Amino acid sequence: MNFTSDFQEKDIVFGGDKKLAKLINEVELLFPLHKGISVQSECPIGLIGDDIEAVAKKGAKEINKPIVPVRCEGFRGVSQSLGHHIANDAIRDWVLDKRDGQPFESTPYDVSIIGDYNIGGDAWASRILIEEMGLRVVAQWSGDGTLAEMEKTPKVKLNLLHCYRSMNYISRHMEEKYGIPWLEYNFFGPTKIAESLRAIAAHFDDRIKEGAEKVIARYQPMMEAVIAKYKPRLQGKTVMLYVGGLRPRHVIGAYEDLAMEVIGTGYEFGHGDDYDRTMKEMGNATLLYDDANGFELEEFVKKLKPDLVGSGIKEKYVFQKMGIPLRQMHSWDYSGPYHGYDGFAIFARDMDMAISNPCWTKQTPPWLKQPEVEAPAELPKAA
Repeated sequence: MNFTSDFQEKDIVFGGDKKLAKLINEVELLFPLHKGISVQSECPIGLIGDDIEAVAKKGAKEINKPIVPVRCEGFRGVSQSLGHHIANDAIRDWVLDKRDGQPFESTPYDVSIIGDYNIGGDAWASRILIEEMGLRVVAQWSGDGTLAEMEKTPKVKLNLLHCYRSMNYISRHMEEKYGIPWLEYNFFGPTKIAESLRAIAAHFDDRIKEGAEKVIARYQPMMEAVIAKYKPRLQGKTVMLYVGGLRPRHVIGAYEDLAMEVIGTGYEFGHGDDYDRTMKEMGNATLLYDDANGFELEEFVKKLKPDLVGSGIKEKYVFQKMGIPLRQMHSWDYSGPYHGYDGFAIFARDMDMAISNPCWTKQTPPWLKQPEVEAPAELPKAA
């Protein structure tokens, strides 16, 4: 549930910390069953410097529940990843090690899913496969996660990292402090799913390794049927990607499973290590771009002439007007999940629907329409 402290102009002058303290008490009064509160400061708070940490400490003592201050106005820094780092540090300092002292019955097969935001149900799709191979998912965050799960994370045997860019920081911290190894996994497309299941199983005993092979074998006929249906329609089609987070490299394998070719990819907020990971997935002639603006991306598309663009909502309608199909690969165009074996069937269907739709070639964008020439007015006839 989200609440606002109704920040007004006078609060810029006198500070909004008293309103924040009142808000915390009202939340406790109206929703006494809540497990904790996070305080998200926005841009005005960063400008005036309200001490949300002091309010959080005082409020936590008064209500005897965790309050997590996240000073992350505008995602901070020149790229969003600094904001991710700050949020990771908030979890490190205010959530981990803050369990209520109740015993936790651990098993040798406890894992956590970190950095999956459950877009279209992706985190559920991941959890299904991981539990089918015999592991126990203790925590899943932040998509469909809970505070209690986050507090249990230091008890797991392996952290499974989905979005490297946003949560590698907290994964490295838990490796250093608690000795918990972490592994980046990729559940897009049957090839990468099989690779990831085997890599995860390698951290455990033969029981889990056998479980991984059983899961792969169980879904193999379904994947062969999906590929047989859609590959003849999609084979050889080219794709350009420009997405955030992990998708510029993670979804490449899913396209390749359908015999499609990714000819361009890049990040808006990527770091050098993102590109190091991406280049291992790409062919030698693939175009890589970083933080491309709208004009640059449009020129790349004009030159490469892809059959499909996978990007965000800002680019969607521009490229559709150019007659190029676009799938919104931030939120799966409100479809999904695309993760897991079941998700691959949805992914293949959606890509086929986008490319095979004939409407893109039946329209003329406004900037290519010829202006209508008015007929010259007739001259009056001579008397």
